[in-house]
Amino acid sequence: MRNFIQNSADQVLEGGVIGADDALRLSEAAGPDLYLLFAEASRIREHFKGTAASLCSIINAKSGRCPENCAFCAQSSAHATNAPVYPLVDEEQIVACAKSAEKNGARCYGIITSGTGIGPGKELETICRSLRRIAAETTIEPSCSLGILDRETARLLKEAGMVTYHHNLETSRSFFPTICSTHDYEEDVETVRAVKQEGLRVCCGGIFGLGENFGHRVEMAETLRELDVDTVPINFLNPVEGTRLADARFLTPMECLKIIAIYRFMLPGKSLTVCGGREKNLRELQSWIFLAGASGMMTGNYLTTPGRDPEQDHQMLSDLELTVETCS
Repeated sequence: MRNFIQNSADQVLEGGVIGADDALRLSEAAGPDLYLLFAEASRIREHFKGTAASLCSIINAKSGRCPENCAFCAQSSAHATNAPVYPLVDEEQIVACAKSAEKNGARCYGIITSGTGIGPGKELETICRSLRRIAAETTIEPSCSLGILDRETARLLKEAGMVTYHHNLETSRSFFPTICSTHDYEEDVETVRAVKQEGLRVCCGGIFGLGENFGHRVEMAETLRELDVDTVPINFLNPVEGTRLADARFLTPMECLKIIAIYRFMLPGKSLTVCGGREKNLRELQSWIFLAGASGMMTGNYLTTPGRDPEQDHQMLSDLELTVETCS
């Protein structure tokens, strides 16, 4: 296994591609071989992405009452949870949170809304006004996550100042029907394609710990590679009472790190950002995400669960002797 890990890393560094079979073999690494897998993933990260860590932050701009039935989601109307429910917040709050994120070192700031998608109307107008102000009043790069999107809406958001569109696939195509039955996987794929056709950056990844196996994880990585997304958010399930996955087990820290490492081998030049669930799943090994190949993380609170104080994240990066990537 040790020779296979090192040879695979050399192959990636020379411009080669790790296919599904080789990725699955890498996922069998255990014991001391795991540490080598992490070290080689870190070597790949440093080669392609350097040593600076990219930080992002979000605002839960509209929460709850989502008609989709995603098994993990606290905001789904199919679940009875304690998640907050409120309409789209106003422009002032969106912009104020962007300025706060900028002060905390975030390079990207995401405006997130619950629901299947967004169309013409007051909500879109508010978001566009907010984007214009963020672009004018900060150096942060605005992002949106508004659900399923068409090219026309993507164009309007781009013209208002949106740099990146975030839209997760959540899991693999073959496992998706187990998680969500209210829309088809291809609708998510088409959203990514539509956004890319408008010349926007795409942030697209998923959530791990839904009951999927490593085959499903590799399958999603192949789809992300095919779509040529720019940033891959890696989330780990934090089970919420009232959802269908309330009784799911937390992933072990080593399993989380292995996922990050395999994704670095398969997506060597992409930004891998560790987001929700890292505190509960990685526990004392949160700093290891960079050893395992991550190039960024979300700082501050998540959608419906609290995150760490940004000062703690900055201290962690300082202790690792990693710099924070800044906006150009």
